[in-house]
Amino acid sequence: MADGRKVANGFIWRLLERFGAQGVTLVVSLILARILNVEDYGTVALVSIFTSILSVFVTCGLNDALIQKKDADDLDFSTVFYFNIVMCLTMYALMFFGAPLMAKYYHRPDLVPYIRVLSLILVFGGIKNIQSAYVSKNLLFKRFFFATLIGTVAAAGAGIYMALKGYGAWALIVQNLVNNALDTTILWITVKWRPKKMFSGKRLKTLFSYAWKLLVSALVDTVYARLYQLVIAKKYDDEALAYYNKGDTFPYLLVTSINAATDSVLLPVMSEAQNEPERVKAMTRRAISFSSFVIMPMMMGLGVCSEAFVRLVLLEKWLPAVPFIRVFCFGYAFYCVHTANLNAIKALGRSDLFLKLEIIKKCVGIVILLISMQYGVMAMALSSLISSIIDQVINSWPNRKLLGYSYADQLKDMLPNFLLTLAMGLIVYSIYFLHLPDLATLLIQIPLGVIVYALGAKLFHLESFDYALALLKKRRETSAES
Repeated sequence: MADGRKVANGFIWRLLERFGAQGVTLVVSLILARILNVEDYGTVALVSIFTSILSVFVTCGLNDALIQKKDADDLDFSTVFYFNIVMCLTMYALMFFGAPLMAKYYHRPDLVPYIRVLSLILVFGGIKNIQSAYVSKNLLFKRFFFATLIGTVAAAGAGIYMALKGYGAWALIVQNLVNNALDTTILWITVKWRPKKMFSGKRLKTLFSYAWKLLVSALVDTVYARLYQLVIAKKYDDEALAYYNKGDTFPYLLVTSINAATDSVLLPVMSEAQNEPERVKAMTRRAISFSSFVIMPMMMGLGVCSEAFVRLVLLEKWLPAVPFIRVFCFGYAFYCVHTANLNAIKALGRSDLFLKLEIIKKCVGIVILLISMQYGVMAMALSSLISSIIDQVINSWPNRKLLGYSYADQLKDMLPNFLLTLAMGLIVYSIYFLHLPDLATLLIQIPLGVIVYALGAKLFHLESFDYALALLKKRRETSAES
């Protein structure tokens, strides 16, 4: 059984990996946004819709099945590895030969080479996924740190170079490919596991009996998430899609840094305790409380500072993205509710419930989308926010019985963090009334927000603040022993 020190160590390494990668990605995206046209981003966003949907088939939920299975061995891992290779090659062939049809649908024949090249990430994904599952199952997140950081930095250099040379959308595509290729290569070198010459249809069937529900759930979720972009690209234009996507990009980068670390650690540790509902409940509660303590102020800070930030860093051409940033910040502030509840359901082996929840959520969401799409892109963004709030309630509903942890209880656990975040946001926003230059505004707002939040957490003795200090202490102890 994983002890607290190993879990803390794994979480911090995963957190460092995510923040390092997303930090580099953020800086590079800021540089590229100044160099490239808005239309270049719209083009790549459109192409990425298709690759993100098909990437679901590459993983097939089998990674989670390997992590969830207590006694998964080399036969299980090797079987899934070979199956994934076949799947990713099949998906790439589908994208390669289907590219002309996709381009024709959007009346954009120039999309064909973009689709065919960017789709290579599916192949890299098929090779990397099992190594990633092995790392997650054994909490070896230090491996992720080096693979991701090296890949991200190298990809950043390639993307910026091509942008400066005038390659437009190709700069973004090559950046993505280099990142995936190096990430896969380094992870393959640093992780000792290798596929054996063995395959079991029986094992695959057993794993798939759990995984297929997650596959369908992930497919429904991905198609639904991309449905907004498909509608915008078809009904409006590339520029509108670029502003919508850019509004999502910055809050998404910040949230996934926390969410990926939490998600990676939660599932294997919860799965280990799947026969002890009280332990799973305690982990779920801790995840929601701690993640909201970190995520909420980040989202509030970004939302409040977004206008000065965009005007200063991305230039005036991206100002229409500011309202979208604020809408998405509010939605992502509660993202931890989704992650913790769904991980608990998966860890308990209830992939059937996972699938039912996805179907219910997406039926509700599609109705909301159909209503909002007639009133513009901002109305669609607001509708996604409404859907997200409804999804929180739906995702938490099963754990009312499975764990005795209701949505009302979850809101109570997040309330102190939310109130402190709200107070911090109001204080930080008041700086705008000084009418200072954008740089001066940001230089005051950012440290002021950090100081107010930290002092408030200490003054009101927030449990998550004490937990964060304890987590850092465990990390120092582990470093000292090693």
